[in-house]
Amino acid sequence: MPQDSGNNGPYPADIPAHGDGPRPRRRRRGLRIAAWTALGVVAVGGAGTAYLWSHLNGNLQGVDINAALGTDRPGASHDGAMNILLLGSDSRAGTGDEYGKGISGARSDTTMVLHVGKDHRTASVVSIPRDTMVDRPECPKPGGGSVPAAHQVMFNESYQVGGPGCTVKTVESLSGVRMDHYLEVDFTGFKKIIDELGGVDITTKQAVKDVHSKLDLPAGKHTLKGEQALSLVRTRHGVGDGSDLGRIQLQQAFIKALTHRIDDVGLSNPAKLYALADTATRTVRADSQLASTGKLLGLAQELKGIGPKNMKMVTMPVTYDPQNPDRVVALPAASAKVWQALREDRPIPASAGRDSVGDKGTSPVIVQS
Repeated sequence: MPQDSGNNGPYPADIPAHGDGPRPRRRRRGLRIAAWTALGVVAVGGAGTAYLWSHLNGNLQGVDINAALGTDRPGASHDGAMNILLLGSDSRAGTGDEYGKGISGARSDTTMVLHVGKDHRTASVVSIPRDTMVDRPECPKPGGGSVPAAHQVMFNESYQVGGPGCTVKTVESLSGVRMDHYLEVDFTGFKKIIDELGGVDITTKQAVKDVHSKLDLPAGKHTLKGEQALSLVRTRHGVGDGSDLGRIQLQQAFIKALTHRIDDVGLSNPAKLYALADTATRTVRADSQLASTGKLLGLAQELKGIGPKNMKMVTMPVTYDPQNPDRVVALPAASAKVWQALREDRPIPASAGRDSVGDKGTSPVIVQS
């Protein structure tokens, strides 16, 4: 989810190969969007015409992560589990100075690793704080050449210097977990998707106000449209200690609310559903293996059984950087427990977050039932 400031093998064998054309179904299914912070997995299914499928395929932007990263990567899982890197970039392209003056380029200011269990009924989401100090590996540049390795630099700079390929490389180096796919959305795309959904319902247990993100929510129930939703997931001054860690809790709560909203999208209005698919496919970037409506449909169908109740959300265990209290560093032993659980397709142990400065306290936002 935005804030301010692949897999060398074949497509996972347990995901149905639906192809890129329409399939007849007894009951028309306009589309299903399984979105995680609107970085979502976008899919259109059912009895659309070939023209519509072709149009949606033409919307999608694909990035060949596998070709860029080569073979020096963690091994891929072959048991049906998969890992998807979800990126929220803070690109302000086309927004003028609405989200800050003198800011150019983009960084992956929200990064989450979505681990889907081999049964495709459970999932774990690990948020990586953008301010984490890491050793960044040598990375390929999108236009050719490479970015040299760097010692103890901010994690979110990996996107700025080397694009999504470098972020994938950095996450794999940090975790030892292979990213099978990646999905990305920026400020503008996030707002458009939420607006097309008709908003997302949340409940605030207390007032949340942040003049920096222009958020002013009294305690109570709210339906957030695009602009307000973006303000919520960007805010940090109005929650917790004012750091990125409190913002991550807001983002995780919003993701759960978003999955509720997506489940509520009915199938009785094909025009509405198609408009939603059109918006989503125009605003989401994906790795080249996912950049077709057929592949996204297959993935969405596999994930449709995962809801908030069987999705565990944590923050990578961190502590404040002794060299700079505005930065954090990973807790080696605790983080290793988290990543090992993902590699072995096991639940993340509660003990992993015991000493972390993240995941402390409770979010002021809860999901409406």
